[in-house]
Amino acid sequence: MSAFILDRRAAVGAMLSFGLLSGCASATGRRHFFSRDPFGLGVAAGDPAPDGFVIWTRLAPDPMADDGGMPAFAIPLGWELAADPQFRTIVQSGTAEALPDNAHAVHVELAGLRPHRPYWYRFHAPGGAVSEIGCARTLPPPGAQVERIRIASVGCQDYESGFYTAFAHLAREEAIDAVFHYGDYIYEFGRRAKNPLRRHVGPETMTLADYRRRYAQYKADPDLRAAHAAAAFIPSFDDHEVDDNWAARHGKDGDPLRFAARKAAALKAWYEHMPVRAALRPGTATRYFRRFDFGDLVRMHVLDTRSHRSDQLCEPRRDGCRPAYDPARTMLGDGQERWLGNGLSGGSRWNFIAQQVQMMPFDVRRDGAQQAVRSTDNWNGYPHARQRIIDLIAQRRLTNVVVGSGDMHQHVVGSIPRNPDDPESPAIASEFLASSISSGGSGSPRHSFQQDALRHNPNVALLANQRGYQVYDVSRAHWNASIAVIDQVDHPGGRKTDLARFVVEHERPGPLRA
Repeated sequence: MSAFILDRRAAVGAMLSFGLLSGCASATGRRHFFSRDPFGLGVAAGDPAPDGFVIWTRLAPDPMADDGGMPAFAIPLGWELAADPQFRTIVQSGTAEALPDNAHAVHVELAGLRPHRPYWYRFHAPGGAVSEIGCARTLPPPGAQVERIRIASVGCQDYESGFYTAFAHLAREEAIDAVFHYGDYIYEFGRRAKNPLRRHVGPETMTLADYRRRYAQYKADPDLRAAHAAAAFIPSFDDHEVDDNWAARHGKDGDPLRFAARKAAALKAWYEHMPVRAALRPGTATRYFRRFDFGDLVRMHVLDTRSHRSDQLCEPRRDGCRPAYDPARTMLGDGQERWLGNGLSGGSRWNFIAQQVQMMPFDVRRDGAQQAVRSTDNWNGYPHARQRIIDLIAQRRLTNVVVGSGDMHQHVVGSIPRNPDDPESPAIASEFLASSISSGGSGSPRHSFQQDALRHNPNVALLANQRGYQVYDVSRAHWNASIAVIDQVDHPGGRKTDLARFVVEHERPGPLRA
């Protein structure tokens, strides 16, 4: 049976009953309603501001089909925003066009709302289909004195490596102001032989249809849907949304023209499936780094560590390769470095540098090895670029910088030292690297081959090879971090515990066990 039924009179009547019909609903004048739930990918909110945020959904009654089971014309979609979860007080409502050129996804940029409070939203499709209800909070007013906010940090959710139970627990966390997703929302690989319980549909993603299908498979997961419905996300991307370890114009297959087409498809699909503003629609001048102010308490600088970086050296690692680090090499590009420097002088109580890959110096040698080994894909492979950030913090005499990161599939808590070549030198900033949601499988307290890792990394206070997420409860005097771990992701229903708690004092960089 077709995923949709064309019946203009029935659909128009249903839309009138919701007050959804508008003069610009569809250029073709065609209407339809659905024989299957068109909201199987859930709802989401993101990129909050003091007066609003983005609300998102995608119509896809047959998510694994190339077209999502949708017709090749625009569908008018109604939305409602309420001041209460029962929708007794409707604050705003309207219509949006779900266009085939955007995979029938909609991004509604709400404005005119009250600051620092929750709102509830939902969507209506022709024929009476209603989405689940989502909730999101607006940011505090600019410059307002704020006493407390809560931010979660998540990422790395390889579908084949395990279940998304961590997202189910995150959805139950209290009063989360925003969720920072550091990236690796999807993985581009085709089917692998790891986990027979969950399989990627289709081959390695190369085309727009491939990426759309992969996002649909991931977003249909009920635990991920629950997390999106519970709080506003601030998403960024790392490498697997495009291609493993990509850097600017460089992909892993060595063909620049082929990679350019692949990256364009990947970033379009990322935009289509993320609750972000139209300013992040991909184009030649799109700037993915952006800033969020939580009143005067936290200034959040969301970086893009992929689009502007120099290519990695000795990546993949090769025996005998010795990286030669030219000072001109960059992780952020000149423009983003200047932007970050300007933003760090904003006068907020805390500066949160939210980005994708580890910044602190870290020796990844295996037990028994005599020589230090450092990744060339994170900031350890861009030492001069990292030093420029460190010097900037030192010159401004900032004691309030916290770095958030991911990518490593482990929880890592530690300090960024003033001299990265001497990890025991004084801390210039704190770093909280959140573990993966599922990537790496269930894990263990420590990699079997890395029992001595803390001895080689004196700036690191915690290293845990377990899945989970982190929550930052921020006050004016303290940055409190809870490290959540899930006991297993091989089956649904994993249990969550708080492995550890850390605190950073406002005038004293470096995390302390609470």
